Amino acid sequence: MLVVSAVACTLLGTASASGAAEAASSGTPTVEEQRLEGAVPQEILRRSGFDSVAPEFARELRAAGSYGEARRVVARQGSRLWRSAVDRAQGRNGTQGDLSRDDDRPLYWSRLGMTRELRAWQPEFGLSDAARSRLLDRLEETSRGQDTMDFPRGGGFRRIVVTGFDPFTLDRDIRISNPSGATALALDGTWIRTADGGRARIETAVFPVRWSDFEAGTVERTLRPQLPHADLFTTVSQGRVGRFDIERTNGAWRGGFPDNENLSSDGPVPVPDPAGRPQWTSTTLPYTAVVAAHTGRFPVYDNTSVTEIPVGGTDPVVRPEGPTPGSTARAGGGGNYLSNEIAYRATLLRDRLGLHDTLPGGHVHTPVLQFGADNTDPATGTVTDPEFVRNRLDIIAQVRSIVTVAANG
Repeated sequence: MLVVSAVACTLLGTASASGAAEAASSGTPTVEEQRLEGAVPQEILRRSGFDSVAPEFARELRAAGSYGEARRVVARQGSRLWRSAVDRAQGRNGTQGDLSRDDDRPLYWSRLGMTRELRAWQPEFGLSDAARSRLLDRLEETSRGQDTMDFPRGGGFRRIVVTGFDPFTLDRDIRISNPSGATALALDGTWIRTADGGRARIETAVFPVRWSDFEAGTVERTLRPQLPHADLFTTVSQGRVGRFDIERTNGAWRGGFPDNENLSSDGPVPVPDPAGRPQWTSTTLPYTAVVAAHTGRFPVYDNTSVTEIPVGGTDPVVRPEGPTPGSTARAGGGGNYLSNEIAYRATLLRDRLGLHDTLPGGHVHTPVLQFGADNTDPATGTVTDPEFVRNRLDIIAQVRSIVTVAANG
């Protein structure tokens, strides 16, 4: 997630995230779904061979004669979309279309096509708003790999959890891809070799860029079953231009930058048991080893900076070396958007599970994925170019290398 400030949010003047559920039950396409009819999403779907996903889903839905049958359709087709996206990224079953197989955008736009169909569906047996919402939740879960982070049984290998995000800032440039989501597709179910000759298995999931989903607990629901059995975890998002950052400290504050629904939310991160909510959480990734290693062409930094309100103060202060005792968070090293929030939630969950001293985990910010120098204008540019693909492939490879170094401790 790009590192953004609350100032940018104020200038954009967005609505509150509290109204997000209203569109979900009205049958009206959401802001995200409304973008689907643009030329760029349609080209991405067509050139990836994923343009048949939503129509096939709609046909199966129409054939469902009960809620139970509809739920099975949703689970089956959501899981199929995730598997198809992972298989495409990893070169299995052939690669349809001429888009690079590492592209994460077909998954994003296909899922929106499916949610739009489900939102508009009016079955003869009747469907309450609550039942439709449960189906939408199930579709999100299955099509994001959140319910299939299943490690093989037995021992003799390490277990690594990695998460990514959807594309975002789509009104700025609808062509955008998110290298963290592409990394999740490329690494899901893969094995790496560690320095001691052992093996490690990686399982991944992708999260939405929506404040309301985080408030509803999507991070905790997905990661709580995994962390007690994991040997390493890292949340990943897109950050700054030209660099990786290992974010040392995460803050308990939302800055309100607009999400993919153009909704804003600011204030303390809403977590379960807010009375026990710390202002700061810290990475337990081996950042010194990661920064020192040669993992790829982009430099990797141990980012210690935060923004705080110091004890007795009223104005935010940037602290390059990290928070001071008793201060109030206004931005972690990764800012105060959803990248900081997933890092905060995941590390807080680690600590509440009593795993702070035994489970390495934290957040990695990738470089911003950039188009080629002659393809920067979204109004005239193409949906892909050779430099864009090279940048994404290099970022994916470097995340894999960073994870490997971290697994070696």
